[in-house]
Amino acid sequence: MNRNLLLLTLCQGLFLTNNVVFIAINGLVGLSLAPRAWMATLPITGYVVGSALSTMLVVRLQTRFGRKRSFQTGLAVAVGSAALAAYAAYSASFGLLVLATVVAGFYAANASLYRFAGPELVAPSFRERAISLVLAGGIVGGVVGPNLANATRGWLARPFVGAYLALIAVALLSLLALSFIRFPPHAPPNPGASRGRPLRELARQPVFLVAIAASALGYGVMNLLMAATPIAMAQHGHAFDSTAFVLEWHVLGMFAPGFFTGHLIRRFGELPVMMTGALLNFVCVGVALSGVELMQFVTALFLLGVGWNFLYVGGTTLFTAAYKPAEKIRAQGTMDLCVFSTMAASSFASGALITSQGWAWLNLGSLVPLAIVSAALVWMGVQRRAQAAVAS
Repeated sequence: MNRNLLLLTLCQGLFLTNNVVFIAINGLVGLSLAPRAWMATLPITGYVVGSALSTMLVVRLQTRFGRKRSFQTGLAVAVGSAALAAYAAYSASFGLLVLATVVAGFYAANASLYRFAGPELVAPSFRERAISLVLAGGIVGGVVGPNLANATRGWLARPFVGAYLALIAVALLSLLALSFIRFPPHAPPNPGASRGRPLRELARQPVFLVAIAASALGYGVMNLLMAATPIAMAQHGHAFDSTAFVLEWHVLGMFAPGFFTGHLIRRFGELPVMMTGALLNFVCVGVALSGVELMQFVTALFLLGVGWNFLYVGGTTLFTAAYKPAEKIRAQGTMDLCVFSTMAASSFASGALITSQGWAWLNLGSLVPLAIVSAALVWMGVQRRAQAAVAS
């Protein structure tokens, strides 16, 4: 850990504060403003759709101007989108709220690359730990986000307007922290310079495909269940402070393991850690199906968070072996495009399923992508053992 990595970890924490507040309130605000109940999670869907749409633009910005300028631009957009969301909630405009969250997706597309920027601030031997530690910064979001949403939702006459306004201060604080980070010098590629292998060649690598599949589907399952949790809890008579408590433990589950996930990967390898993450997600579904009391929500969402961490950190670490330095931003952007596209589909499905089929069927539906992830990891393990046998 050095000063630059510490500040980047803080930026990750503030980014997750923004995300957790969005998850905690967007579905509820959407439910109060949407013309149809199934549209309640469209503001959450808008956030990830905006992220997916912004991914290639962020790739171009980072290629041309470097990490720091792109990250700063994302935070400036975060300030404007939070202000627009506050106005949308104040004026009771559902369409404007969805637009605000789509715009906010540009910030998410930038900040999702913090985890790849972390290893660039440390020695190569600390690559796994840097990824894990940056993501561990999400603990800040896990503690601050739910409490910030709960404390500010009643600031003004219109519910949750104050929470959106608070996110402006969060983005400005992150912008200040980012200004003190010294990233490696950036040189825009010269015209005609080699950009490495074409994307279709990169995508033929098993490591490329499995890392993306595990990260995208793992994130999709997590988002499917997390986005529906505030609505599910409201449907079963739980107060908002209980929802905030559940989300706090969920985000702690997502990011507290970051302090040791890198060590586990270094000792046991990416695939065993990722398979453990998939198993924890299966256990999460089992707990969620066992009932709708507060502690069942807490336990299920905590396990969901830890399972996501093992899949996502493992998948990100695995993915760094799939590209060369000249290919990194293009490859990373492709991964995040797949992740955000999957999240967009799961967010939309979350709203439709929780309002039409209920919490139980939502959880049962998540078993399909979890089975696909598990099969991909087993296949990758078999491939590696076969290669090792040939090499010996």
